[in-house]
Amino acid sequence: MKIYNTLSRSIEEFKPLIDNQVKMYTCGPTVYDRMHVGNLRTFVLSDVLERALKLEGFKVESVQNITDVDDKIIKRAIESKKDLKEIADEFTKYFIDDVNKLNINWNSENQPKVSDYIEKIANYVKVLQDKGFAYEKDGSVYFDISKFEDYGKLSGIKNVSLKTGTRVLSDEYTKDDVQDFALWKHVPEGELGSFESSLGWGRPGWHIECSVMSQDKLGDTIDIHLGGVDLIFPHHENEIAQSEAKTGKQFSRFFVHGAHMLVDGKKMSKSLKNFYTLDDIIAKGIEPLALRYLYFQTHWRQEMNFTWEALSASQNALNRLKRIVSKYDDPKIGCAELEEKFKTAVNNDLNMPQALAVAWETVNSDYPSSAKKRSLLNFDEMLGLGLNSV
Repeated sequence: MKIYNTLSRSIEEFKPLIDNQVKMYTCGPTVYDRMHVGNLRTFVLSDVLERALKLEGFKVESVQNITDVDDKIIKRAIESKKDLKEIADEFTKYFIDDVNKLNINWNSENQPKVSDYIEKIANYVKVLQDKGFAYEKDGSVYFDISKFEDYGKLSGIKNVSLKTGTRVLSDEYTKDDVQDFALWKHVPEGELGSFESSLGWGRPGWHIECSVMSQDKLGDTIDIHLGGVDLIFPHHENEIAQSEAKTGKQFSRFFVHGAHMLVDGKKMSKSLKNFYTLDDIIAKGIEPLALRYLYFQTHWRQEMNFTWEALSASQNALNRLKRIVSKYDDPKIGCAELEEKFKTAVNNDLNMPQALAVAWETVNSDYPSSAKKRSLLNFDEMLGLGLNSV
């Protein structure tokens, strides 16, 4: 299996650190709002990669976190006059409903939440302080990126122009805004979003949570870290810095980043009213798995343009595929040549457009219908389009 690694900026043959065992971490949702179709594309990518690894015979341990403590959630709670946990629980439920409808394999035992890791995060931060990589200022603790020599190795951003001591408390800053980042934010006791810890009252910065939860669940070094391309900097860059500063070991051997999604050629945003959720799709009479089918028509490293016409065409194609499969004879021995072709496409940097083309090549082949059905059901272990329930 070969896959593009952002860290090396090249397609590499994938080999896990430990034979036959893969440790994989995906940055999960920040539960302050509904996920839009662009967000959900990343989680389908994570699901497809996990399925591909399992079909190659790897034993995969996959973790996806839930960020339930965050500035955006606090803002939403204040605006709606609701409790922080109430907001987080509400949108966590929406998210899990969405991933289930998209046939994404989701292990509830591997969904660590930030709110359950407050003290572990505080202890992690104290280790970074003791090692000289972090410093305290006005109750908040910052990571000093000038102390980490490899800062920028993922994103390519260099800290040559860094002014030591410049700090950013906000987790949202511009692509080139290279500054020390908050590991722990001081928040007075009693204020919304403040937690008691051995560091005093406050809450974790955004970046520290993933390092702590990943290493707690999967160990110091993981095989694959996955997320959207927008997380390369600052989020994943900062994760590398704090993780490797603490352990002295490589944090993740592969970084996999899914590309952005556009809507009618424009950036998806609420202000343009092109922010679509799975419920918006269902309301138009389109099933969620048609969206999954649509994702497969563009390579995961390429920007994808969402249009209602394209989604409708995907629904029609999926309907046709299901009708064809439903008329086939009971599955027997599959089409070995086409199955090998499908596997080659998947193992070539998860080339799902090519894999989907092989599925249709199978439909149009001269093989007996029982053989075609067997192969298509085998393909669907990767595609997850629900063909086994037809």
